[in-house]
Amino acid sequence: MDTQKFIIDYNDDGKRIDLFLSEIMSNISRSKIQSQIKKGTILVNNKTIKPSYTLSENDIITCSDFETELNYIPPQNIPLDIIYEDDNMLVVNKPSGMLTHPTTTEKENTLVNALKFKFGENLSDINGDFRRGILHRLDRNTSGLLMVAKNNQAHEFLANQIKEKTAIRKYLAVVKGVIDEDLILDYPIGRHKTQPQKMDVVFDEKGKPSLTELRVLEKFKEATFVELTLKTGRTHQIRVHLSHIGHPVYNDTLYGFGKIKIKTQEQVLEAYKLKFTKPFSDEIIELEIPMDEKLTRVLNYLKQNELKEK
Repeated sequence: MDTQKFIIDYNDDGKRIDLFLSEIMSNISRSKIQSQIKKGTILVNNKTIKPSYTLSENDIITCSDFETELNYIPPQNIPLDIIYEDDNMLVVNKPSGMLTHPTTTEKENTLVNALKFKFGENLSDINGDFRRGILHRLDRNTSGLLMVAKNNQAHEFLANQIKEKTAIRKYLAVVKGVIDEDLILDYPIGRHKTQPQKMDVVFDEKGKPSLTELRVLEKFKEATFVELTLKTGRTHQIRVHLSHIGHPVYNDTLYGFGKIKIKTQEQVLEAYKLKFTKPFSDEIIELEIPMDEKLTRVLNYLKQNELKEK
């Protein structure tokens, strides 16, 4: 029987192994997975572990000697906004409202469904069918630039740039309240102690080093337009850091944003700039997209309010 291998990225850092595997294997209960872990047919970094083992970035899980049927993800003819493409990779502009990849409860209308329709098997499968081609993800309501690998060699080449922090990822956001100066947000992040769907600033051994650079672009009476540069890549990093300093992203209901008058249901956060080295070359690719509709709408609203009050 074929051995399945999964390489853990920052999105699943801090998650229990039995939970992670139960999310991506169909028709296999979590108790069955726990039993197989105890039998030693599931290893992490070629070592036996307990079902409660907490995954870390770059861990390699191998599963053998039992049925590891993965969730089938159907191809769907969903339009893709491709910003860049070559033989080994592409960069797409993911819209707000779209999941990057399927979950246990949502297996359709994600970016992966669209990628499978257009590229078929010509996508990396290091992390199984449910994350075909995916190197890093954007939250459902975060729009913008996202790299996709067409093969496993390109996946590893690009993933290494993210790991070594040579790939540059910049975001635009509107946040609550006034930030007077540029900031370095250096706060460790880990799973929230009581709400597993959330991350949190954690100052114990479970917190992972996390660094975000913030640059003030424009200040309003009750909001600030900022540029954010990821120096690390933890799950929900920007949203957690901004919430921690009391300036959550507009409409980020998970991390503490209150009600506003602006008519948008999406968090006002966009991955607008990306710089990386083209796979298997020394060529530097630098991409930038215009502000999306929700950012433009919110900024116009704030500017109009400023004018009314003068």
